[in-house]
Order: sequence, then C-alpha cells, then structure tokens
Amino acid sequence: MCGIVGYVGSREASPVILDGLQRLEYRGYDSAGIAVFADDTIHIRRDVGKLSNLRARVAASPLTGSVGIGHTRWATHGAVVEKNAHPHLSMNGDFVVVHNGIVENYLELREELTAKGIVFRSDTDSEVIAQLIERYAGDGAHGDVAEATRLAVRQLRGAHAIVVLSRRQPDRLVAVRIGNAGGVAVGVGEGEHFIASDVSAILDYTHRAAFLESRQMVIVHADRFAIQMLDGTAVSAHVQSLPYDPVSAAKGEYKHFMQKEIFEQARSITDTLGGRVDFEHSQIILPSLNLDPERARSLQRLVTVACGTSYYSALVGKFYIEKLARLNVEVDYGSEYRYRDPILDSDTAVLAITQSGETVDTLAAMEEAREKGALVWAIVNTIGSQAMRFADGHITMNAGPEIGVASTKAFTASVVDQYLLALYLGMLRGTLTPGELRAHARELAKLPDLIGRTLENEHTLRDLAGHIHEYTNFLYLGRGINYPIALEGALKLKEISYIHAEGYPAGEMKHGPIALIDAHMPVVAIALRDNVYDKMLSQVEQAKARNARVIALVTEGDTVISSKADDVIEVPACSPFLTPILSVIPLQLLAYHVAVRRGADVDQPRNLAKSVTVE
Repeated sequence: MCGIVGYVGSREASPVILDGLQRLEYRGYDSAGIAVFADDTIHIRRDVGKLSNLRARVAASPLTGSVGIGHTRWATHGAVVEKNAHPHLSMNGDFVVVHNGIVENYLELREELTAKGIVFRSDTDSEVIAQLIERYAGDGAHGDVAEATRLAVRQLRGAHAIVVLSRRQPDRLVAVRIGNAGGVAVGVGEGEHFIASDVSAILDYTHRAAFLESRQMVIVHADRFAIQMLDGTAVSAHVQSLPYDPVSAAKGEYKHFMQKEIFEQARSITDTLGGRVDFEHSQIILPSLNLDPERARSLQRLVTVACGTSYYSALVGKFYIEKLARLNVEVDYGSEYRYRDPILDSDTAVLAITQSGETVDTLAAMEEAREKGALVWAIVNTIGSQAMRFADGHITMNAGPEIGVASTKAFTASVVDQYLLALYLGMLRGTLTPGELRAHARELAKLPDLIGRTLENEHTLRDLAGHIHEYTNFLYLGRGINYPIALEGALKLKEISYIHAEGYPAGEMKHGPIALIDAHMPVVAIALRDNVYDKMLSQVEQAKARNARVIALVTEGDTVISSKADDVIEVPACSPFLTPILSVIPLQLLAYHVAVRRGADVDQPRNLAKSVTVE
C-alpha cells in the first residue's frame, strides 16, 4: 500500500524520510522515491523494487537539506519503471508531489495540459497534479503553493492524499486529504514537523499528531502548522497524544484495528487495482496468474474453495465470472470439499481464496485439486504464504496486514480481485469487447472515491447502533449479487457482537424464516436500485406487515423504500458490479459499533482465530 512521509525542520530530511518509509514497508510497494530541497533546487532520487535499492542510490548520490517528501508506490497507472515512481516534478521544476489515490479524470486533464504545452515525463495519473499546481501558480517567482494546490485539487475527481513541496516556498509542505484514499497525519515536534500516511512512520520522532479529515488542507512549517478546509476556512487543530505502546500507537486515530481497517478500504482497493488495470488502454494485467488465451478458452469450469468470510466473497465472484467470462462457477466450502471425492479434470480451474494463505481446510482442498489434475489458483493477502507457493498462479490482495480477527478490508480486496479475474478471463476468452472493458475500467477507477463517500456515513451507523444493540436476533436479506452480502453482514454481527444473526436470500424468506419475524426481530434489507429492486421492496413490505423493525440499505436519494423503513442507510449510486463492495461497508461499521456498545472485544472476539491452521 502506498506510503507517504514528509519532513520540515532542522535535521537532515533524507534519513528521517527513508526511515519512515522503512516502517511502512510492511504494506507492500513496487517502487520508492524521495525529494529534498537544497541549493534552490528540488533533488529527486527514485528506484524500483525494494527500499534498499533507493537507499543505495541515495548513498551513492547523497541528498542534503532539511525539507523533503518520500513515497512508496503500488503502481496504478504506468509500468513499474523509474520514471513512474514518485515523487513527480512539475515541468519547470518548481513543484514536486507524492500522491495516494486515483485521479479518475486524469486523461481529460492530461490532454488539456498537453494542449497548453505541458510535457509529461511519466505515464502516471499523479503527475497531472504537479502540472496542475504549476499551472495555477503561474509564472511569478512567488506563486503561493497552498493557493495553487487548492485550485488544482478542485479539478480532481476521486479520493486523494497529496503532499506538495515547492521550490518557490521551500520552508513549508502542503498536504491535502480528499475522501479516504489514505490518512494524512501531522506529527508535531519541537522546531520540526512531520507528515505521514500512517503514524507508525514517525513514532521514533514524535508521539503527538493531528489528523486531517476529508477536504482539509494543512500548511506545515518547522515551527507551526495550520489546518483549513479547501474553501479556506480555518480549522482548529486537535493534537492527540499517541501511546508509547507500539501496538496501540499503530491504531493512530482509531479506537480499534477493525475500525482502522474498515477505513483503510479506499486505499487497500486502490492498491489491489495497482498495476492490474491499464486505465489508459482498458486492459487487465494479471501476469502472476500464468494464463494464456488458449488455456483460458479451454477451461470448462471454475471451482472456488474458501472458508468463512472468503466463502461469501467467492459467492460474489461467481456472479462476476459467470456474467463476464461466461464460465461456469461452483463455490464450495474448503472444509467440506475433499470429503466427497469431487469430480475434477484438466479443463477445470480451482481457485482458493484465503487471507492468510495458511488456512488448513483451504490448503487441503488445493492439494485435492492438484492430485486430480486441475489448474490451481489462489487469491491471497500474505506474500509468500503456503497457498501462494503451492498454486500454479495467484493474485495478491495487496490489502496490507489485517490485525482485526473479523475480516473487512481483505473481504473487499478479494471481491475486487475476483472482479479483475472475471474481466481478465473475459478478455482472454473473447467474451468482452474492448468497449465493455473500457466501461468496467472507468467504473473501477471511481471505486476508491465511492468507498470514501460511503465511509463518511459512519456517524449514522454509530447512532443506529445505539438504538439496536440490545436486540438478540437479526435477519439480513439480499437478492442477486447482494445476497452474499446479507450473509457477510450477518456473519460480522455475530462474530464480534455475539448477537445471533442469519443471512438469507430474500426470495426464500416466505419459505420459512418469515415465521420468525415480529417486533423483536430487526430485518436488515439490502435494497439498492438494481434489477431486483421491486422484489426487495416487496420483502420490506412483508417484514413491516409483521411489525419488524426494518433497517434498509438503499441507493442515495431513494425515497420509496426510505418511506417504508424504520431506519435508512444510504450508499452512493454505482455500477451494479460495485454494489457488493459499497453495501458491505456500512454493515461492517454497523456490526463494529453494535459490538462497541455491547462492550465486546472487537479486535479479538472470543473463540475465534485470525487463521485456522487446524481442522
């Protein structure tokens, strides 16, 4: 996951930044870079691969100076080559930026800037930001970097975390957060200040920090900093004391790891898309799957094996792969698969989904598949895990470590990875046209921002939890692609709050569960405006007729179901393929806040382990 570190003070900036980036290495990256101001010039060093490569480059060509910024990158736009690594310099060399997020409209902006004579040096979307800032700063030697940044970011679509260093005003850094593409923390020191995407990068230097909210900007000097809204309104900074306990400190501004990991999903999704979607040419790139078009066309069936949350993710993936790649998909529990002598052959691919890559039941299913001659793939989060090593091909989630036992960001990352797999198979098998691929790529580019907007409704879910946390039974209903999300929402509630909850396909409600519905059984209905909207409307009315408290998850602006439900949770309108990702996030937050109200141990719920390594 992309990491950002910035420094302004009296020390040499380079060691501070490189050490901070080292602390963020666990998130994963494919290139790294640093920019330091000295002698009226912004000096940049970049390299691909491990941070040790960048350290060697800096050692060979040292950087001196007391203000700078650094970055570790997962590629989203452009190949993993030095010119695409951050930081990115504006054409005249006056401004340099590091950036987390996706500029959804970068092609239009790039074309506009190119027409005005701007020459781009990279293939990234992020360079657009540097060039925009230069444009708004004008030709004057004293163009204000904060004002130019403010004007530039107004042109961007999407969710972003951006840090800017200017040759014109080298005594300061400017940082902006829009949506939830990543955190922006301001570390407060004595005569020095720091900027980091995660406070773990700066804990060696300070235990005091302030955190930017969405659509806020901070101007950071060595001896002071000031936060303001993007419209220029001043914001009173709340400086928090970070605990000396490294585990607690790693939570940053969040009370629990689970809450932090829910809020990391815009960034983790950006990282799982990184290097896999060529947004300019609308191509899907999955070289680690080790699949060629001939082999893809020869496949007759795909079997997905998984356990727990990953099983529900696989049910969403079934919709993607069958719809887009026209390949028959079966989903099996890893814990049951090998006990029935499954029918497999060389025309079948078996896909294992496992966050840890060490789940014993899923590994056993993979071994069964290998013995019977099937092609074996894995979607994993842990690099170098047993599942990843065993598989013929793999896709890594790139979600970063997930500390909370109840999976959140690994769930959504694995769903997106299956969407990418479906598009890739569709591309190789010829079931998707270039135009269709282009449309899907455009929708995927919007996803991090849509997640950020969804997370902005946390206060609604916190308030709702206060009203419902004493109920003892819940029924979750969904249809179509969102039926698995009803299962996952119920699982999250029971995992961490210890409340009994059942997920059900809404059309099956009348075939049994309706007998349970009364005033003591809240019904959570996933009722987005999709092809089964009218069916879900009927389910809501049936539940209300039996005095249930109906909690409806609806598309933003829906007044029909809103008028019938007792409580409403809104998510932004989006492509039908993205609805499972957006609809699960409020259910994660609802379960989290219910568990907090009930005093449960959210990060380590009783009887559960993060990775099940025994049968």
